[in-house]
Amino acid sequence: MTPHQLLEKFGPREAMDYDVVVVGAGPGGLATAIHLKQLAQQAGREISVCVLEKGSEPGAHILSGAIMDPGALTELFPDWKAMGAPLNQPVTADQFLFLSDANAKPAPAAFLPDCFKNHGNYVISLGNLVRWMAQQAEALGVEIFPGFAAAEVLYDEQGRVRGVATGNQGLGKDGEPTDHFALGMELRAKYTVFAEGSRGQLGRELIARYKLDAGRDPQSYGIGIKEIWEVAADKHQPGMVLHTAGWPLDPKTYGGGFLYHLEDRKVAIGFVVGLDYTNPWMSPFEEFQRLKTHPAIRGFFDGAKRLGYGARTITAGGLLSLPKLVFPGGCLVGCEAGFLNASRIKGSHAAIKTGMLAAQSIADALAAGRAQDELSAYPEAFEQSWLHAELKTARNFKQWFKKGQLVGTLMTGIERWFLPRIGIKSPPWTVHHHVPDHAMLKPAADCPRIDYPKPDGVLTFDRLSSVYLSNTNHEENQPPHLTLKDVSVPVQVNLKTYAGPETRYCPAGVYEFVKGPDGCDKLQINAQNCVHCKTCDIKDPTQNIVWVAPEGGGGPNYVGM
Repeated sequence: MTPHQLLEKFGPREAMDYDVVVVGAGPGGLATAIHLKQLAQQAGREISVCVLEKGSEPGAHILSGAIMDPGALTELFPDWKAMGAPLNQPVTADQFLFLSDANAKPAPAAFLPDCFKNHGNYVISLGNLVRWMAQQAEALGVEIFPGFAAAEVLYDEQGRVRGVATGNQGLGKDGEPTDHFALGMELRAKYTVFAEGSRGQLGRELIARYKLDAGRDPQSYGIGIKEIWEVAADKHQPGMVLHTAGWPLDPKTYGGGFLYHLEDRKVAIGFVVGLDYTNPWMSPFEEFQRLKTHPAIRGFFDGAKRLGYGARTITAGGLLSLPKLVFPGGCLVGCEAGFLNASRIKGSHAAIKTGMLAAQSIADALAAGRAQDELSAYPEAFEQSWLHAELKTARNFKQWFKKGQLVGTLMTGIERWFLPRIGIKSPPWTVHHHVPDHAMLKPAADCPRIDYPKPDGVLTFDRLSSVYLSNTNHEENQPPHLTLKDVSVPVQVNLKTYAGPETRYCPAGVYEFVKGPDGCDKLQINAQNCVHCKTCDIKDPTQNIVWVAPEGGGGPNYVGM
């Protein structure tokens, strides 16, 4: 049955009304909700706020490096230390290595740009911070609904956003209602804030509907893959931060590795690859496994135990790719819009700051008796903020790296090290790009094939054993959430021209080509494995794969990520 037919037969949907509905309980969404309640308290008035979270709990779907700049958190909670925020491990040392296949050359500390220095920052689990922020939000009176995915934007007759509807529950694979069927619920609001993170389903719809990206550079993305290990005591250097560039990637591909030492002998190791890569034979997952075998890296993991695994895309285009932030009835915050500062490898401080700026504009609008109009004060406040100044300075970072590792490294050195030392804080030029990530893949026949080594099960692993550590689960009998516009395209185009890149760019083994009963190739989608990273929605060269939210509560259940 179609959604319309289900609504006709079982409707109408129950509805709840709020002043503000927030979609996504990440740092941006929760900061919005928290600051709204803080402002309401200061003004002696009530603002009703609810937050929808598709994960089983706040933090379940949160994945980040993470080195955190605490500046924005301090603006939100000046006494966060006394309140017990889980920022426990200050950065104690920075190291940046340029890797070849056998050697590592450290960047001289005197020539390391300030954007790569982390004095005053913390090595954290962003998932744990989000859980703590959710507790603070609830203490202020915010209603949080975990396990409920926002699946539909609601519009009024004038085309303004009037809230969202949660997904239906209890549909079978065939789309027909089972004995456990329940219609989704409408959550209506005077203003709706979208904070779904990178490549949010509803954010993607809103950007297209209101043409929010008109006149902007195409958005640019990366995929980040991460593991948590418990290492031997003599290998642990609390607060040590290590970044790498170069090997195992070729000089034309953007990306690099990170290794962060948290407290309690925990180490986070990860790898980021720009989704503008050109060779369809490349697998970001396998490149990450190779990174761990480098002589400068592998020694940390002697006698260590792997505890966790996850993957998530990052929105890295920066200021030049930032869409318009507002539309009638709502706004975008955090990575939904793309406020990450790729040069600093940080985004949570930006998410919190944009959430606070959005909250202020909403609180002022509500106080003036307004509803469902355009919150123009929010982008105006952003343009006057320290975050805008920070992103303006870094605006060319990803654009330079699209021209190759050598050009990117050289120009980052000029813009972020040399110019500030002669008194020029922001580069006097702007570099644009015009090709979206999905259009960058070359035909497989034009690219060198990459044969990756088999995993050893000690330091390197396969996808399925990795996904197991992410605690990923979906109700098996539900409609597919990885949908195809045209079922013939994977074989006729992707397999024939690009050698089936979906089998390699997916970090969870969701996609594989198998022989059907007729002996012909077909694409098999193992949706149970999906960790909601959104890579397929971004990198599919034909844009034929569309990620939609599964039943709420499905997906990964990250611990300590």
